[in-house]
Amino acid sequence: MSACRDSEFPAALIPGALAGFPTGYRLMYNRILIANRGEIALRIIRACREMGIETVAIFSEGDRGSAYLDLADEAYCVGPAQSAQSYLKIDQVISAAEVGNVEAIHPGYGFLAENAHFNEVCRSCKIDFIGPSPEAMEMLGDKNAARRLARKAKVPVVPGSQGLIEDEKEAAKIAHEIGFPVLIKATAGGGGKGMRVAANDLVLNTAIQQASAEAQAAFGNGSVYIEKYIERPRHVEVQILADTHGNVVHLWERDCSTQRRHQKLIEESPAPNLPSETQEAMCEAAVRMIKNANYSNAATVEFIVDQENNFYFIEVNARIQVEHPVSEMVTGVDLIKSQILIAAGEPLPFTQDDISLRGVAIECRINAEDPQHNFRPSPGVIKSMHVPGGFGVRFDSHAHTGYVVPPHYDSMIGKLIVHQPTRGEAIACMLRALDELRVEGIKTTVPFHRAVMQHSDFVDGWVDTSFVERTFLT
Repeated sequence: MSACRDSEFPAALIPGALAGFPTGYRLMYNRILIANRGEIALRIIRACREMGIETVAIFSEGDRGSAYLDLADEAYCVGPAQSAQSYLKIDQVISAAEVGNVEAIHPGYGFLAENAHFNEVCRSCKIDFIGPSPEAMEMLGDKNAARRLARKAKVPVVPGSQGLIEDEKEAAKIAHEIGFPVLIKATAGGGGKGMRVAANDLVLNTAIQQASAEAQAAFGNGSVYIEKYIERPRHVEVQILADTHGNVVHLWERDCSTQRRHQKLIEESPAPNLPSETQEAMCEAAVRMIKNANYSNAATVEFIVDQENNFYFIEVNARIQVEHPVSEMVTGVDLIKSQILIAAGEPLPFTQDDISLRGVAIECRINAEDPQHNFRPSPGVIKSMHVPGGFGVRFDSHAHTGYVVPPHYDSMIGKLIVHQPTRGEAIACMLRALDELRVEGIKTTVPFHRAVMQHSDFVDGWVDTSFVERTFLT
């Protein structure tokens, strides 16, 4: 969709200029439905309100009465608390969009955000999907297909099978060729599901069967492939923006190595102790990957980095990421507004040379979990909540005093982000902000984050993906 000019004022002279996009344009979008909940729904509502776009929110019975819903122009219940009967119910979401008379849907992250069928249904209903095309989403959503695309784009890929594993003999042959240990990975889904490590022949077949069964149960697709297991890697990803006019830029990288059970807990940008030549090569590889996919909108290209700073492609997330704020802080680009403007047909108003890194940003995911008991979920009533502030502190959250954390969804209740000139200052700022953040009535990951910020490995910037299990869960 295109936009037309209402004002000739230069964007730079108008407060709140949209990340370089021309402020003063009247978008063709009058109303957008947000097919999500919680923190990301509120984040999108705020961006739309600043852009003069009305919003339609959806909610389940489990989220009925949530305060952030009052900030939307309309809100519709789409079903019971269970996600499968509400937020994942495509017909209910589309019905809300049609009743709400919207021109576009923003899926946020999770739920239907990477569902190519939902994307296609939106298109068939003449509702813009704020994200990539269904074709690009489907291709990149299949990890095996994405690996083939990476090879075509001359992006380094972890050594492994060229395709899906068909039988046990083939698996054993590949494992011996690349050498144990090997990693068995589901071609669909994410979040650590459908992944197993096999150290030798004795456990290889069992690992394949377990990974396949878990993937089948979680994603309805039990197909798996094999790749070399990189021991103690770093997880580094590159944020991409691509418009519908063929322009693709990166917003530098984020380090997401502090994670447990393959789920991220802390993210930062730029990645510490990453040589500049590795950083630049990785970012350029991510741009090549997205260009070859004929992709538009926001994407994240994820890599693992070994102890010699060799990087290897692992997957593309065809959506906005939970950790997008750290990239926003170090570049000054509002990624949510950019997504909307790209979907509306606007070309990127900046080139790669215009995007520079400024300072260091760190994000801590504040989850309703008990880190003292293996991160056990801790739903319940927040009896009291005090949010930190001050220079360089941002807290993205839908939670508040009196909010009931439901047991039905992801346990994240907020994201604490700091931005400072140096990494040392960012860590100090995060520690101060964590001390100020008070959430009474439930357990949270705040004590865990405080411990990480003071650990010598983190302070020195030498964290890998096994850091949490090795240091805090043994």
